[in-house]
Amino acid sequence: MIRSTCPYCGVGCGVLLAPAGESGLIVRGDPDHPANRGRLCSKGTALGETVGRSGRLTTPEIHGRPADWDQALSLIATRFRQTIAAHGPESVALYLSGQMLTEDYYVANKLMKGFIGSANVDTNSRLCMASTVAGHVRAFGADTVPGIYDDLEEADLIVLVGSNLAWCHPVLWQRIEAARATRGTKIVVIDPRRSVTAGAADLHLPIAPGADVALFNRLLAALADRELLTSDATGLEAAVQSARADSGETGLGPADLARFLDLWCRTEKVVTVFSQGVNQSSSGTDKVNAILNCHLATGRIGRPGMGPFSVTGQPNAMGGREVGGLANQLACHLSLENPAHRAAVAQFWRAPRMAERPGLRAVDLFRAVGDGRVKALWIIHTNPAVTLPEADAVRAAIAACEFVAVSDVTGATDTARLAHVLLPAAAWAEKSGTVTNSDRTISRQRAVLAPPGAARPDWWMLAGVAQRMGFDRFDWPGPAAIFREHAALSGIAGALGRDFDISGKAAISDADYDRMEPFRWPSTALRQGGRFFGDSRYFTPDGRPRMIAVTSTPPQAMLTPEHPFRLNTGRIRDQWHTMTRTGQAPRLNQHLGEPFVEVHPSDALRSGLSPWSLAEVRSASGSAVLRVVVTDRVRPRQIFAPMHWTGETAPTGRIDAVVSAVTDPLSGQPESKAAAVSLRPWPARWFAFACAAGSIAPDGGYWARRVTETGLAAELALLEAPDDPLAFARALFDLPDAEVMQTEDAARGQVSIALILSGRVVALLFAAPSPVMIARDAAIARIGMPRGAATLAPCAGGSDRADNGPLVCACTGVGRNRLQSAFRDGACDLAAIGQATGAGTNCGACRPEIAAMLAQLARPQAAE
Repeated sequence: MIRSTCPYCGVGCGVLLAPAGESGLIVRGDPDHPANRGRLCSKGTALGETVGRSGRLTTPEIHGRPADWDQALSLIATRFRQTIAAHGPESVALYLSGQMLTEDYYVANKLMKGFIGSANVDTNSRLCMASTVAGHVRAFGADTVPGIYDDLEEADLIVLVGSNLAWCHPVLWQRIEAARATRGTKIVVIDPRRSVTAGAADLHLPIAPGADVALFNRLLAALADRELLTSDATGLEAAVQSARADSGETGLGPADLARFLDLWCRTEKVVTVFSQGVNQSSSGTDKVNAILNCHLATGRIGRPGMGPFSVTGQPNAMGGREVGGLANQLACHLSLENPAHRAAVAQFWRAPRMAERPGLRAVDLFRAVGDGRVKALWIIHTNPAVTLPEADAVRAAIAACEFVAVSDVTGATDTARLAHVLLPAAAWAEKSGTVTNSDRTISRQRAVLAPPGAARPDWWMLAGVAQRMGFDRFDWPGPAAIFREHAALSGIAGALGRDFDISGKAAISDADYDRMEPFRWPSTALRQGGRFFGDSRYFTPDGRPRMIAVTSTPPQAMLTPEHPFRLNTGRIRDQWHTMTRTGQAPRLNQHLGEPFVEVHPSDALRSGLSPWSLAEVRSASGSAVLRVVVTDRVRPRQIFAPMHWTGETAPTGRIDAVVSAVTDPLSGQPESKAAAVSLRPWPARWFAFACAAGSIAPDGGYWARRVTETGLAAELALLEAPDDPLAFARALFDLPDAEVMQTEDAARGQVSIALILSGRVVALLFAAPSPVMIARDAAIARIGMPRGAATLAPCAGGSDRADNGPLVCACTGVGRNRLQSAFRDGACDLAAIGQATGAGTNCGACRPEIAAMLAQLARPQAAE
């Protein structure tokens, strides 16, 4: 099997891959990879289901028509060259992705910053970890992650801040669970919402949205009061003084606050893990520094089992940071605004026109696209028409841009549909290069499948455009040569006193590059155990760390009578970003199959919302229609919605259309966690569930579509019932001539329609004036079966009891109803559930959810 790396989150799990038939793939966890040691999460386990060729872009397209590579790349080069000649280098831009390989990233940044002469090259990593970069630079003098994953297994206390680790980084959660079992590690989760991770913690602190600075200032003041400060950091006194003066509310009760402060103060081996709940804020950089202050003040950094730890959301967000993927950086952690750094890179690249100032950061970049300052744009492996805040405005900006090129694996994304030129990109498992995970481990990604048609790797496209623009030094024969150049440049950075130096690999041969084992930088013996700062050497001018005086501020989007709810956004366990990959795996679509909003019971009652009805969430910038989940996981006046759905899968579920484009002034990262919104019923009068072997093409209203084992399925709702349900069904499935079986319950307004071709069921539609209650996986299983299968009772109340139910364990296909049955049969703990059903015995990502189910199911019995 071929060793490679998983393309999902920043954990950077190693995988073993082998081709399996026509574009199929066998996937196993790599037991020798230091990040995961053989473990995989549900998404990684299902990777083999995501590499099919259906829907792939296989040839370049210009204005929707097939073209060859020379035509496509020449057109991009010509339009960029003409735009620069007429309007200057600031009129063009690249927008990149943390799913690009490091070699791809390097070429893009060299082209823009060294040859075009503009720093208008930013990345979707700006949306997830830019505040960490800014906080690291302020405190350490460089964007340096101090710790390593092993610290999670050596800590006595792990504090998770704004991180649903069990769902978003499941393999790290598995490592923490194993440590808790062996050494009794305590886990504290700081999150306004009672996530699955919070439910499994020893202490959950349901902090007020945006109150992280206030909490960690309380901690710093407590550390000072207990005389636990050991640091000689610059700014220590000012930071402590600011912490003591901070009167911001945390939203926590006195007992919980006191317990947290005492636990942190008396535990030396503390790791504080933070993620999007910290970064995605208008004060994200201050939040990062408030956390760093506590570790710096006590010396709990750079030693085994202690330190602050940022976990990234994308597979190569770290690699992008290493090559200067952000608009305010240079490669190898050099500073674009430092003249000596800029001159060194210019000399190494032999750059004819070096960028001299930071470029536009993501939100500002697309504002510039919208107002015409940026006239030519190349978007690579990302979907900003969905993922940026004020997504409707971003979509309109891209649509109005004079020239847009998009590189992707498919043309069926919200962004790709707006492109003038579409470039077919090689996908994961089809391209080679390197990625860097959250603990600075660089791993090889290796091709195991041939790209379909004319698809090519990103570095090849970028180099081709550079050459057609007349630029030299873009003639690499392959990714190994790009890696060598990047490594050689890192030696110059090291000589300038920077942290990133892998120059020991600068002479690596192609063969050794192919065989390269995972390694963590720095590769020198100067850093104990691969950690930074245990030797108290920092990258500031005086070599000392800097503590930053920060003061808490509320979220910028203030609640008003018109917008009285606080929207929090996030991810779900089995989906990834905008589902271009995970949406192709049927089992990953079974867990949570449509966009939803979590609403507290008191708010649901007050707003007239019932469970599984539909709600409109609206802000000053846009709106979304989402399925209502009534739950006390969220607090009153707070709601939660995931970010995965798009115009391709659920047009009204694009939650970033609702998020306002408020950003951190230091990092440029948007505040995605605290939008002010209204909430009201979406008054649907007709609901339906559809499944089919072929197409499902809704036209208007609410709909959410997903891939299944037998084709497609969709949830639908309309404000008015169609006059002719059968005509609606024929149009929905594009089956005008199919045989029909139809049953109606006039008293309840329910209708069931089966469409049949050649004696086989090819489509089913179940409709009612209220949310349809049927056994969905039983209906889906009838697609393709003989005509008699169409006799399924469509809307019988309680029919789900005979069904597997909503999926809980994606690895084993075990649903909620089956778990409840096992519990009734006496399986009353995780081990017994695993033995009875297999659930939770593979990747373990579902274990917190199963544990919560067990606790809930046990309560009625305990009361009896």
